[in-house]
Amino acid sequence: MEELRERIKKDGIVLNDRILKVDSFLNHQCDPILIMKIGEAIAKRFGDEKPTKVLTIEASGIHVAFATALVLRIPFVFAKKKPASTQQGSGVYTVEVESFTRGVVSQVSVSKEYILSTDRVLIVDDFLATGNAAIGLANIIEQAGATLVGTAIVVEKSFQTGRKRLEDRNQMVWSLARVSSMSPEKGVVFVDETN
Repeated sequence: MEELRERIKKDGIVLNDRILKVDSFLNHQCDPILIMKIGEAIAKRFGDEKPTKVLTIEASGIHVAFATALVLRIPFVFAKKKPASTQQGSGVYTVEVESFTRGVVSQVSVSKEYILSTDRVLIVDDFLATGNAAIGLANIIEQAGATLVGTAIVVEKSFQTGRKRLEDRNQMVWSLARVSSMSPEKGVVFVDETN
């Protein structure tokens, strides 16, 4: 998505060769017009897969999942990092997920009533680095006996292991902006996807 790549070049801050700060428009302060365009692009790409739910992990993927679900006119569900008092016992799917950015492991959960075996689920997340979140969400879909129709990522750090890990699992991944390298000195370089 060219508009997203341009926004990353303009407003993204490369802290080091592994961390790209986009919190001025994507995951802290959000540009709602850009978020809706991202949701529209994801919905256009995956609409033919006939998803019945969009699944993300709290918190940075929620607004993108919402925008996608709104365009598709289907519900979205987010896996909670801390179960609510209403989310206890055998009524939830759970999986441990390590956050690349925060370096912590969280036990994330989704109430069983929200992902059914008849669902066709589209995973949506803001970043793909190591693939831990997307694999964890896919595990929840597997626990439910539902069908994973694809994984949509806003920004993929292609130089990290995430895409390979997902593809090794036969988990289809599609990203709007694929970063091939980055550094504070040279900025962000995107994967050339014109071929």
